[in-house]
Amino acid sequence: MESDTPTPPAPRRGRYAEAARNDGAILDAAREVFVDDPTAPIAEVARRAGVGIGALYHRYASKEQLLGTLCAVGQDLYLAETERALADDGDPWQAYVTWLERIVDADTHSLTVALAGTFTPDDGHRERTVRMVDLAGQLFARTRESGRLRADVTELDVALVLETIARARLGDRTRTAELRRRQLALLVDGLSTPDPHPLPSTPPTWEEQESRWSPA
Repeated sequence: MESDTPTPPAPRRGRYAEAARNDGAILDAAREVFVDDPTAPIAEVARRAGVGIGALYHRYASKEQLLGTLCAVGQDLYLAETERALADDGDPWQAYVTWLERIVDADTHSLTVALAGTFTPDDGHRERTVRMVDLAGQLFARTRESGRLRADVTELDVALVLETIARARLGDRTRTAELRRRQLALLVDGLSTPDPHPLPSTPPTWEEQESRWSPA
């Protein structure tokens, strides 16, 4: 017996696919624009993405929302790489070095701390931050127990140097990636030097780190 219930229309896959493509293009363009200059106008993102400003605002109601989304993408990348490192049950030092390399290659710091103060973090950002601090702390502590880290370095010392590496831009993307790996090699040697000179001053604090997230 045939049902009297009408067959629902097929999903509009073409429009959904186009929306997904536009969203990807917008995020890619936003990353290029705002990593270089967080004060750039949102119209520049639309121009580089090849979409109308109306289409951009349909997806992101404001520049602040778009900046917050970029930060969340960076946080998720950082969390994924940190979880991956913690799951590595091989040599703790090598797992830590590999994690540093992946963090630099993923450029997570350009999407997180570099955008600090440009938008108001929401609960999702704060929850990710708590998890990031917890997991990175576990990874650092495990590496410390391996005996390869110099005694006077802290987790935040490493984080600030990673920020510095993320700011390095010279030549095209390939050349920039090469030079960032070169800087990272210097950091790795400095972390494991057997007879280091004492570090000057006091290490950075979490209060200093957190103060940057208040919008200017």
